[in-house]
Amino acid sequence: MTPREAAHYRVLRLIEEQPEISQRELSRALGVSLGKTHYLLKALLDKGLVKADNFRRSDNKLAYAYLLTPSGIAAKLDLTRRFLRLKEDEYRAAHEEIERLRQELDTAVGRASARQPD
Repeated sequence: MTPREAAHYRVLRLIEEQPEISQRELSRALGVSLGKTHYLLKALLDKGLVKADNFRRSDNKLAYAYLLTPSGIAAKLDLTRRFLRLKEDEYRAAHEEIERLRQELDTAVGRASARQPD
């Protein structure tokens, strides 16, 4: 999964969870600049994965609700599968490294104990 795909996945997930999220709130949640958020959102809109509907908030300010299109839902599912596979691979690799480190530590402790005078 490329960094751009990971960013798109995160945007799609946040929009699905909070359709009324503003770009500023999205920016904060993603930990990226407002300009980067606009760029990511525009790419998803251009691909037809997200659509923006106007609605009025209770304070009478014009705002948007971002909705996943059927293509957006399918893309999110695909990205979710790929993201999960990536995280599972990272988990397995971390688990294997932890086991190697434990064995290395046990071996080192065993050697150190054998060298200790009684």
